[in-house]
Amino acid sequence: HVVAWWLCCLTALSLSSTETLMDSTTATAELGWTVYPVSGSSDNSWEEVSGYDENMNTIRTYQVCNVFDNNQNNWVRTKYIRRRGAQRIHVEMKFSVRDCSSIPNVPGSCKETFNLYYYESDSDTANKVSPAWMENPWIKVDTIAADESFSQVDLGGRVMKINTEVRSFGPVSKHGFYLAFQDYGGCMSLIAVRVFYRKCARVIQNGAVFQETLSGAESTSLVASRGVCIPNGEEVDVPIKLYCNGDGEWMVPIGRCMCKAGHEAVENGTVCRACPSAFFKPIQGDASCMQCPINSRTTNEGATNCVCRNGYYRTDSDPIQMPCTTVPSAPQNVLSIVNETSLMLEWQHPRESGGREDVVFNIICKSCGGGRGGCTRCGDNVQFVPRQLGLTEPRVYISDLLAHTQYTFEVQAVNGVSDQSPYSPQYSSVNITTNQAAPSTVSIMHQVSRTVDSITLSWSQPDQPNGVILDYELQYYEKDQTEYNSTIIKSQTNTVVIRGLKSGAIYVFLVRARTVAGFGRYSGKLYFQTMTEEEYNTSIQEKLPLIIGSAAAGLVFLIAVVVIVIVCNRRGFERADSEYTDKLQHYTSGHMTPGMKIYIDPFTYEDPNEAVREFAKEIDTSCVKIEQVIGAGEFGEVCSGNLRLPGKREMFVAIKTLKSGYTEKQRRDFLSEASIMGQFDHPNVIHLEGVVTKSAPVMIITEFMENGSLDSFLRQNDGQFTVIQLVGMLRGIASGMKYLADMNYVHRDLAARNILVNSNLVCKVSDFGLSRFLEDDTSDPTYTSALGGKIPIRWTAPEAIQYRKFTSASDVWSYGIVMWEVMSYGERPYWDMTNQDVINAIEQDYRLPPPMDCPSALHQLMLDCWQKDRNNRPKFSQIVNNLDKMIRNPNSLKAMTPLSSGVHLPLLDRSVPDFSSFSTVDEWLDAIKMGQYKDNFANADFASFDVVSQMTMDDILSVGVTLAGHQKKILNSVQMMRASINQIQSVEV
Repeated sequence: HVVAWWLCCLTALSLSSTETLMDSTTATAELGWTVYPVSGSSDNSWEEVSGYDENMNTIRTYQVCNVFDNNQNNWVRTKYIRRRGAQRIHVEMKFSVRDCSSIPNVPGSCKETFNLYYYESDSDTANKVSPAWMENPWIKVDTIAADESFSQVDLGGRVMKINTEVRSFGPVSKHGFYLAFQDYGGCMSLIAVRVFYRKCARVIQNGAVFQETLSGAESTSLVASRGVCIPNGEEVDVPIKLYCNGDGEWMVPIGRCMCKAGHEAVENGTVCRACPSAFFKPIQGDASCMQCPINSRTTNEGATNCVCRNGYYRTDSDPIQMPCTTVPSAPQNVLSIVNETSLMLEWQHPRESGGREDVVFNIICKSCGGGRGGCTRCGDNVQFVPRQLGLTEPRVYISDLLAHTQYTFEVQAVNGVSDQSPYSPQYSSVNITTNQAAPSTVSIMHQVSRTVDSITLSWSQPDQPNGVILDYELQYYEKDQTEYNSTIIKSQTNTVVIRGLKSGAIYVFLVRARTVAGFGRYSGKLYFQTMTEEEYNTSIQEKLPLIIGSAAAGLVFLIAVVVIVIVCNRRGFERADSEYTDKLQHYTSGHMTPGMKIYIDPFTYEDPNEAVREFAKEIDTSCVKIEQVIGAGEFGEVCSGNLRLPGKREMFVAIKTLKSGYTEKQRRDFLSEASIMGQFDHPNVIHLEGVVTKSAPVMIITEFMENGSLDSFLRQNDGQFTVIQLVGMLRGIASGMKYLADMNYVHRDLAARNILVNSNLVCKVSDFGLSRFLEDDTSDPTYTSALGGKIPIRWTAPEAIQYRKFTSASDVWSYGIVMWEVMSYGERPYWDMTNQDVINAIEQDYRLPPPMDCPSALHQLMLDCWQKDRNNRPKFSQIVNNLDKMIRNPNSLKAMTPLSSGVHLPLLDRSVPDFSSFSTVDEWLDAIKMGQYKDNFANADFASFDVVSQMTMDDILSVGVTLAGHQKKILNSVQMMRASINQIQSVEV
């Protein structure tokens, strides 16, 4: 097998080539070689004559024929030949020789051979006498003999017998050389001489390019050549090598290159082509690109994986060749069987599994017996068998429920990708009411006090009383006795004094509760001991100093309380208008969660760089690779690229760079955003990967959001999402803002342009750079000067515009504007009104109207966010809860009529463009932002307002308007146009 492999290598790679250094047949004039003896001084020397080759082409040849004279020594020397880097030289000679036996009366000195010599020199220094015409200094290559010679008969028949011989010599090291041919008594003609060297031609082999390589100095030499992988190829295992042998042939391949991930080999392995759109290749190798699995796509050519389409996902453990999957539908046909305070739930698998086999079920238990009409999550006391979450079988046994209580159980279906969906799992719910049941056991009983003949005990109410506790039954007996000798007493309360006990004796106690349903089970056995006489007397003596000390301490404490009350009352009046009122309200109103991180303003650090080091991870610049510029920011360019941290998978990231020539203040302001962002960790807040500050350019690296800013994304996808999808986006934004508000961070610039959207439609709050509020030199018309800074008027609460009072409540106002932007698919708030007109309208209590097809519940929530009194606006936690209810109850989003509310605000009315002010249908379409359909209308001959005003929904469909939102927008405008035309016609009549 090894021999066969070597033979394959030797034959398959035989791509030899030659390079000619001198060829006598190409001469167009006399060759002018030097002869010895000198021509003219003797008739014995070589003579240059014109002749013909085998194809009867005219060539210059040298011939000699002095066979009748003894001791011949005739030389002919070529001109200087440069070796051009070659180490071994090959000489091809074509010649003819006269057969000595065919020459009459020829002496024995007649020869049929000649000698070939060479002489090296660094320059053309030869003359008629130098180098000397002898074997030394010349180096003999070989004696050349003819395979065939011609006779007199051949001459008569004009038959030319030409011999071809090739000889080589080397190594040669000087810049060039001469060749010499020595005749010593023959009759011959030197027809052609070609001097050349061998080389291995440029070749693409095993995925690598090997450049032209000259053969070695010896015929057995192997010259190694390093290959370079073809573009988009990568070396495998060992460096790529081929060897060029003395015959100019490639052999002995070592190593190879393979096309890297995202590329496939074509054109017989000579090209690594990027995978076309909708194809991918995850790893390097010879494999071809694969078509994207179902429900996935590529974002560009050369893809190494296919990203999932909206609404479809993969888990980290899913192979990238696996189709993207989605969440399952709700379980079907939930069946409940109630037995007193226990329950058996059974159901059928979902109709749609989402394309996965790992569907499991979660049980959500809600108790609805609180008396206030709402439901709350069940406590930890409820037992689920086999478990509450991750059920693989469609059944569960639930026990330890409260008696006579209404419950709602939600059976959720989830699979491996459910946690990637922005929406809650699909579920089916069932409502049940438990029956009467005995109380559960008393779990805790402790000793309150004891004497020599009594013990006072107390216990907690059962965890599940399952009704009104009528009384308790206490059973006790001496430890050395049996239960048959026990005493039973009843108590209406959970405290009892047991008297008449023996001094120093140990007693066993058990207790149980009773309701109308009967007794519960006894508690576990507990052991308590009465005092001995000696212990009792000792305890009295020990308590006397304690009683006296306690009385004295109580008196001191009473005096201190009186003094503190007087001082606090005085200071309270002085600080009534303290600037920290809002913060105190925040802390005292229960907004702070124990253990919650609090946002720290990086500008409070004496050295801002310390804030960067504390909150942002420093990344080595070698881990970051910038791919392309995708935009420009306030401080420099915004790029996309790759981040590869040691031990982690490479990830696609967004990179903000600081432009060159920055000031120290610009650098501080630039990095302040990283100091802010680094403090946050929430799925709906943009995630900071790290910063590069120790090399140029300075960079901030964040997760990459494929769909960009929310406002432009919505405009590009106008009318393509369901209301539930839009509410899901709003819920994600509200969740992120709730997190920021809980951390005491005020965003100040919440707007759809500052919300980023990833490929899974997850919305994340971004843009934490506050410098725009501190500088007045920006030219962005979105931001208007107000009280020492720039403010986005259309998104800002009135108290923030007027007094620069930014709070979480002002962020709630901005969130209401974001809701309006989302439901209007990125329309500009307040349309083309000037900023001053917006301020005036808000001061007069005017608010934005609901966008087209906006559910009333959502517009009501917007109006709640726009309450003039900031204290009346909802908290972000309330907004999240409201949106969750809408998502769980989609029917609440179907009502389009205005909802009644406690506060009635006038709504702004954006006037519909008057079609009479337009001269063409194209202008009208542009005015209602449907200009993309101008060609559709023209091709369907809807070219005049008379024709357009008569359009129906069927006509709009036939034109090619397929999006429901666009259909409604055009139809509404057509109906108004028709009404206006009818009105004009009636006036004319």
